[in-house]
Amino acid sequence: MAREEKRRSKEDTPDFGERLVAINRVSKTVKGGKRFGFSALVVVGDQNGRVGFGKGKAKEVPEAIRKATENAKRSLHRIPLKQGRTLFHDMEGSHGAGKVVLRTAPPGTGIIAGGPMRAVFEMLGVQDVVAKSIGSQNPYNMIRATIDALLKISSPRQVARRRDLKVSQINRKPELQSSGG
Repeated sequence: MAREEKRRSKEDTPDFGERLVAINRVSKTVKGGKRFGFSALVVVGDQNGRVGFGKGKAKEVPEAIRKATENAKRSLHRIPLKQGRTLFHDMEGSHGAGKVVLRTAPPGTGIIAGGPMRAVFEMLGVQDVVAKSIGSQNPYNMIRATIDALLKISSPRQVARRRDLKVSQINRKPELQSSGG
């Protein structure tokens, strides 16, 4: 019976990928010398529109990574994707001194982004995006700014629901007004 429960729990939980973004060694000076610890920054996602990040601290690297992964799985966000490959619209996000600009891209562009942002997009499942980091190069702030920008993105369905309209009314291009002469 224990095997069945184990199998069911594996089937219920979606398959998450994880990407280690940064490991930092920190030291504390004490009476006898220095004590070293490690902090880890991990991005977790299902490559299908869900992404989260977490950080963990411990005396050893594997324990810090494990803590960061657990923390990341607790902070998952669902992000709407256009055709499952790119963003619906351009967006800016910021956190502290870190600022990022995210732009949609045509098919075949790939992920054009710096290290920590690239990890977020790969775990999110985005295939085509152009992103630029402005300001702080701190990986913690870059990831927080990227998540901030991604949370601001709204799909046409969400916009239509918010405005009490139909999706077809949102996607319709405005008709050009003819100037009388």
